[in-house]
Amino acid sequence: MKHYLDPIIVAKLSTMYLKAKFIVEGFISGLHSSRFKGHSLEFAQHREYSFGDELKHLDWTVYAKSDKYFIKQYEEETNLKSYILLDASASMGYKSNGISKLEYASYIAASLAYMMIKQGDSVGLLVYDSEIKKNIPPRSNLSHLSVILDELSNINCTGKTDISKILMEFSKNLKKRTLIILLSDLFEDQESIIKAIKNYRFAKHEVIVFHILDAIEETLNIPGNVLFRELENENTLITEPDIIKKEYRKLISDFIEKYKHEFHKSDIDYSYLNTSMPLDLALTNYLSKRENI
Repeated sequence: MKHYLDPIIVAKLSTMYLKAKFIVEGFISGLHSSRFKGHSLEFAQHREYSFGDELKHLDWTVYAKSDKYFIKQYEEETNLKSYILLDASASMGYKSNGISKLEYASYIAASLAYMMIKQGDSVGLLVYDSEIKKNIPPRSNLSHLSVILDELSNINCTGKTDISKILMEFSKNLKKRTLIILLSDLFEDQESIIKAIKNYRFAKHEVIVFHILDAIEETLNIPGNVLFRELENENTLITEPDIIKKEYRKLISDFIEKYKHEFHKSDIDYSYLNTSMPLDLALTNYLSKRENI
């Protein structure tokens, strides 16, 4: 793996824009074009040329004036609408290795937004806990990227999780086929979450789920007596992790496998990640699955 994509190293960059640019442009060049793109007779806007774009769509008049390459974009090219749904509940604030689940998820969200807007796709952002905290509707212009990245830079973890309620309510607002990208630790009743996410597939939306846990949440590699406290309520437990580690790991493994199995059955793309994994894994998984949409 490429060491410069270590999430802790990325975290040291000063702005979300630099993080997104560093992750995407440091690893990927020549992004594929969305197969949803088409060409109509109605001009919509310009966007910067990216390696791999068809040269026949270059606007030479703009080049003559600015000495920069821009692609003519038409109405049908902007018909892919994407929404990134980011869990900002209290449990996402947990961290054991210097970076929280929310920070890790935000870097993925920033990278995806940067990548899709650069290729002309329309992207929105929904931040939620038990309620919707922020809803930024999809747009495809570069100034919109700044709006999304600014929001990602200022998110705080608060509140309890109610993923299934948010998903069910939000689905009612989608009037056309949408690519839904969900980033969450999925710590809620599994049956409720699975039902809510499958509802999007029944409505013909495309869904990609990034399931993000902290490495300690997966392995429980903690020595000695430990006081555990739930981040979304006041429950506490004192125990020795070594005593319960074997059973705990079995429960977590079953937890992950159930999501993987249920989502696979419904043609929902699922990627499990923990916060110690290089960020290129998330982007590679995303790109390989987008090829099949």
